[in-house]
Amino acid sequence: MRIQVRYFAVFRERLGREEESIELPDGADVRAALEALGERHEAVRALRGRFQIAVNQEMVREEARLADGDELVLIPPVAGDDRHARLLDEPLSLERVVAAVASLDTGGVVTFTGLVRRSSGGRAVERLEYEAYREMAEKVLRALCDEIEQDFSGTKVAVEHRVGKLVVGDMAVVIAAAAPHRAEAFAACRALIDRLKERVPIWKKEIGPDGAEWVGLGP
Repeated sequence: MRIQVRYFAVFRERLGREEESIELPDGADVRAALEALGERHEAVRALRGRFQIAVNQEMVREEARLADGDELVLIPPVAGDDRHARLLDEPLSLERVVAAVASLDTGGVVTFTGLVRRSSGGRAVERLEYEAYREMAEKVLRALCDEIEQDFSGTKVAVEHRVGKLVVGDMAVVIAAAAPHRAEAFAACRALIDRLKERVPIWKKEIGPDGAEWVGLGP
């Protein structure tokens, strides 16, 4: 099937075009379209997770199915909505969060990457499942970023957190904090991960050969 893709603002400028068409297998979803576009265009890969998607003038998630003749539009952040605080059900990108905070005024960028490890509390772990109250979690993540930037003067922070099923070695959370000086960048990065774990409605289940357990609640 053929999908018509339209570009605006930063996408139009970086790609040097306003539209193009792509061929996809029948029944493909939006995620497949984005992967195909990412193979064609580095700009799409670099901005993955920082834009929304519209199909036939309706906002959709990546699992939405496409049909022949659909119009797909990549929606970059509008003015005043450039906060990079995302819940994603796809692999995270340290490169994206660093790009979201770095500037010519940055003297240091500190990052944190949380990985799925193969043991926890003496128990073997085969995979994790993260569940979130998505609408509230994204709102709290954005508020936390605003809070951190107010508490640590001159800093800018960004965060991505996975939801869904993860295996050992997968990235569960990535954070970047930038500041003119390293001390503030280190402090902001640590404060964001600590407050995220305390306040964002995201829950983790550990699954291993001995069974499954919600972390903090017991079996």
